Amino acid sequence: MSETWFTSLFFFFLISITITVIHSQAINDERTLLLNLKQQLGNPPSLSSWNSSSSPCDWPEIYCTAGSVTELYLNDKNINTTIPPSFCDLKNLTFLDLTWNFIPGEFPTTLYNCSKLQFLHLSQNYFVGQIPSDIDRLSSLVSLDISANNFSGNIPPSIGKLPELRRLYMHQNLFNGTFPKEIGNLSNLEELGMALNPFVPMEIPREFGFLKKLWYLWMKETNLIGEIPESFNNLSSLQFFDLSINNLEGLIPSSLFSFENLTTVFLYKNHLSNEIPKAVDALKLVKVDLSQNNLTGTIPEGFGKLQSLSFFNLFSNQLTGELPEGIGSLPALSDFKVFQNKLTGVLPPEFGLHSKLETFEVSDNQFSGELPGNLCAGGVLQGLVAHTNNLEGGIPSSLGDCPSLLIFQLQNNNFSGEIPSGLWRSFNLSSLMLSNNSFSGELPSEVAWNMSRVEISDNKFSGKIPAGISSWSSLVVFKASNNLFSGEIPKEITNLSNLITLLLDGNEFTGELPSEIISWESLNTLNVSNNSLSGHIPAAIGSLPDLINLDLSENRFTGEIPYGIGNLRLTLLNLSSNQLSGKIPEQFDNLAYENSFLNNAELCADDPKVKLRDCNSVSKRDRPKKSSSKYVALIISLAISVSLVMFLTVFFIVRDYKRKKSSQDLETWKLTSFQRLNFSEWNILSNLIDDNLIGVGGSGKVYRIKLDQSGQSVAVKNIGNCQKLDHKLEQEFLAEVEILGSIRHRNIVKLLCCISSDDSKLLVYEYMENRSLDKWLHGNKGSFSSNLAVLSWPTRLKIAVGAAQGLCYMHHECPTPIIHRDVKSSNILLDSEFKAKIADFGLAKILARHASSHTMSTVAGSFGYLAPEYAYTTKVDTKVDVYSFGVVLLELVTGREANSADESMGLVEWARQHSFEDKSIVEILDPGVKESSCLEEMIMVYKIGIVCTRSSPSTRPSMKEVLHVLRSWCPEDGQEAKKVGGEFDVAPLLGGAGAYKSEEGDNKVYNV
Repeated sequence: MSETWFTSLFFFFLISITITVIHSQAINDERTLLLNLKQQLGNPPSLSSWNSSSSPCDWPEIYCTAGSVTELYLNDKNINTTIPPSFCDLKNLTFLDLTWNFIPGEFPTTLYNCSKLQFLHLSQNYFVGQIPSDIDRLSSLVSLDISANNFSGNIPPSIGKLPELRRLYMHQNLFNGTFPKEIGNLSNLEELGMALNPFVPMEIPREFGFLKKLWYLWMKETNLIGEIPESFNNLSSLQFFDLSINNLEGLIPSSLFSFENLTTVFLYKNHLSNEIPKAVDALKLVKVDLSQNNLTGTIPEGFGKLQSLSFFNLFSNQLTGELPEGIGSLPALSDFKVFQNKLTGVLPPEFGLHSKLETFEVSDNQFSGELPGNLCAGGVLQGLVAHTNNLEGGIPSSLGDCPSLLIFQLQNNNFSGEIPSGLWRSFNLSSLMLSNNSFSGELPSEVAWNMSRVEISDNKFSGKIPAGISSWSSLVVFKASNNLFSGEIPKEITNLSNLITLLLDGNEFTGELPSEIISWESLNTLNVSNNSLSGHIPAAIGSLPDLINLDLSENRFTGEIPYGIGNLRLTLLNLSSNQLSGKIPEQFDNLAYENSFLNNAELCADDPKVKLRDCNSVSKRDRPKKSSSKYVALIISLAISVSLVMFLTVFFIVRDYKRKKSSQDLETWKLTSFQRLNFSEWNILSNLIDDNLIGVGGSGKVYRIKLDQSGQSVAVKNIGNCQKLDHKLEQEFLAEVEILGSIRHRNIVKLLCCISSDDSKLLVYEYMENRSLDKWLHGNKGSFSSNLAVLSWPTRLKIAVGAAQGLCYMHHECPTPIIHRDVKSSNILLDSEFKAKIADFGLAKILARHASSHTMSTVAGSFGYLAPEYAYTTKVDTKVDVYSFGVVLLELVTGREANSADESMGLVEWARQHSFEDKSIVEILDPGVKESSCLEEMIMVYKIGIVCTRSSPSTRPSMKEVLHVLRSWCPEDGQEAKKVGGEFDVAPLLGGAGAYKSEEGDNKVYNV
C-alpha cells in the first residue's frame, strides 16, 4: 500500500515539474516574441515596462489566461508603423486593441493568421484604401471597430460572412461607394455604427430588418434615400436608433415606438411626412428627436406617459392640435422643443413643476392662454422661447427669480402688464426680447451684468430713459421703437461703447441728441426718427467708423448737415422732414440719395435731379455785386476761351486714342471661363479703375466690379504691373487657375474665369460681401468693425466649421490632395450670410496621388501661421494646413492676432504658455463674446487649436478629425451642441481635445 502511494506521489511530482518547465518555456517564448514586437513597433517609450526580467503577464498592456497571452491593449501608444505579422505568433491571442495611434497603410491582412482573434479594434488611426474582399477570413471575430480612419470605396459583401460578429463599427471614414445588404446576414449582430460616411445615395436594405438582436443602430449622415423598410418593425431589441441627417421620406415604422427597450430615437432632418405612430408604448424612451421633417397630425397622447423622457424635439414640422395630456407632468423632462409647428391650445401649467426644465421652446405656433408659472421651479431653466403665439396675461413673477436664465423671448404675443423687476437683473440673462406686446412700465437703472440684447419695441413702456443706463455696459442691441418714452435722450447712453444697433424711433423724445457720441465706434444702425428732437445734428456722427444706417427723419433738427457725414459709407440715410438748411454734402448729391432730404425747405443741391432746390439759383440779393473793372472781365473771358480750346483738343486726342487702344487691347486679352458667365471681358477691363479698387496685396490689386446686366458683383484680382510678370507671380497665377479651375466646393471661393495678356493676368471670382475674417476679428477703421462683439460666438463657430469643411475637402476628398500652404484669417472670406470660403490658392500645391508629403524649393506662407517643420525642412504634407488652421481657431476664441499677441511671442506660444502655467482658460477668451452660454464651446475650440498647433506633425489630427469635433459642437443642422461623453456619444473625438464612450462603458477623457 505504501509503495503504491509512493509511486503515485512520484509520478505526480514528475508531471508537475514537467508542466512547470513547459509553462516557463512558453512564458519565455512569448516574452521573446513581445520584445521583438516592441522593437518592430519602433520601441514606443510607453512600453518601457516590457523587459526581459519580468513575466509578460505582469505587464500593464497584457492580459493572460492560463499563463498565456490572450489580450493585448496597445491603444494610445503613439505607434506610427505598419502592423507587423508577428502579432499572430501569439497563438492564443483573442483581443487586440490598437486604437488612438498613428498607424498608416491599408487594412492589415497580416492578421488573418491570428486564428483565435475575436476582438479587433483599429479606430482612430491613419488606415487608407478599401476593406479587403476576403475579410471573412477573420472568421472568429466577435467585435470589429475600424471607425475614424480613411477607408474608402465599397464595404464588401464578405463582411456578412462573419457569423460570430456582435459589434461592427465603421463610422467616420471616407467610404464613398456602397454598403452591402449581406450585413443583414449577421444574425448575432448587436451594435452597428456606419454614421458620417459619404456613401453614394442608397436605400436601406430590407435585409437590415432581419437583425433581431440589434440594439444599437447609428447611420446618421450616410446619404440614405427612400423609405425606412417595413422590416424594421422586426427590430424589437432596439434601444438606440439614429438615422438623422439623411434624405429619408415616407413613413416612420409603425411599431418603432412600441419596442419595450427603446430609449433613443433620432430621425431629425429628413423628409418624413406621415403622422407619428400612435402606439407610444416604449416606457423607457429617454430621447426623441423627430425635428426638421414634414410630419403632420397630432402629437400622440402616449408621449404624456413616458416617465423617463428627458429630451423631446419635434420642432420644424407641420404638427397640429394640442399638447398631449400629462406631458407637462413628466418627471424627467429637461429639454422641450416644439417650435415652428401649428400647435394650438393652452400650455399645461404643470410644466417645470415636476421636472428640472433646462430649455422650453414653443415659438411659432398658435398657443393661447397664459405662460406656465413654474417653468423655473427646478432652478435650471436656461432658455425660454415662446415668441410668435397668441399668449396673453403677464409674465409670472417666479421668472423674475430665475438666476439660470440666459435667453428670454416673448415677442409677437398679447402679453401685458409690467416686467418683474427681478427679471431685468436675472444674473446670467443676456437676451431679453419682448417686442410687439402690450407691456408697460419704466426702464430700470440696472440690468444683468451681461445683458447684451434688449428688444422692447411696439409696447407701452413710458417715462424717461434713466441716467443709470450707463451701467448697461454689455449692451450690443437696444430696440425700443414705438413706445411712449419721453424727455431727453440722456448723455449717459453714449457710454455704451459696445452698441451696434440703437432704435429709439416712434417715441416722444425732446431736446437735443447727445453730442459726445465718439465712443459709439461699433454702432452701425442709429434710428431716432419720428420724435421731437431739436438742435443741430452732432458733428461727431460723421466720425462713427461703422455707421451704415442713419435715420433722423421727422424731428426738428436745424442748421447744416455736418460735412463729416458725407464721408460715411451709408446704405440708408434719411434726414427728411426736419428744418435743415444749406447745401447737402457733395457725396450725397446724386440720385442714390434723392429721397433722403425731403421736406427740408432750406436745403439745396447742385444736381438738378435731386429733389431739392438748385444751389446755383440763389436770389439776386445773395449774389456778389458785378465787378466794374473791364480788365477783370477781359481776363475771365480769355481764361475761359483758352480753357475751352485746350479741353476740346485734349478731348479729341483722348477719344481717338481710346478708340484705337480699346480695339487693339481686346485682341490681346484671352478669356478662359470655368463657370457659365453673363458678362464679357470688356465689362471687366473697362471697370479696372481706382473708384472700384478695394484692396492691394503682394501680388497685385483687387477690384469690386458691379455688372450692369444682373446687378451681380465680382471680385477681380489683377496680378502684375506695367511690366512683364515676374516668374513668381506667373507661378502663383498658374497655381490658382489649375486648382480653382478644377475643384468645386461650397466652402471654397468660386473662380469664374481668368483673363490674361502679356502684361497682366486677371482672376475673376464671386464677390464675398463680408470680405475676410481678418477684417472682422482685427479690422481696420474703414467699413468694418474694430470691436469684436460684432462677430458673435455662434457666427465664429459657424465660420470655423465652414473653413474646416473646405480644407477637409482639399485634403481628403479631392482625387489628388491639395495643400493650401497659406491658411490664415485673411484668406478666409465671408459671404452675405457669413458662410466661410477658403481663398487665395497662389501658394497651394497638389500632392502626387500616393505621396504623403511634398518638398518645396522655397518656404512660403505667412508669419505667425507657419508650421515649425515647414520653416526648417520645406518638406510638407497636409499637417502644415492643420497647424495654420489651429492658429485661426486660437484667433477666433481669443480675439488676438496671430503675430502680435504679445511683444515677445506669437499667438501660439502665448496660448501654450498660458496652458502650461495652469491658468484658467476663461481668462484668455475674447471678452467681446465670452458668455456663460458659450464658454464650454469656446474652451473646446481653444483646446482643438492647441492640439492642431502641436510641434510634431504626427501628433496633430487630420482635418477630417478636426471637422468632426467642430461639427459635434456646432448647433447647426437642427441639433444641440453635443456635450462630449454623452450616454450614446460613441463618435470618437480628437485625441487631446475631447472624450468618447469606451467599450467598457466608462468615459475615457483625453486632456490637452
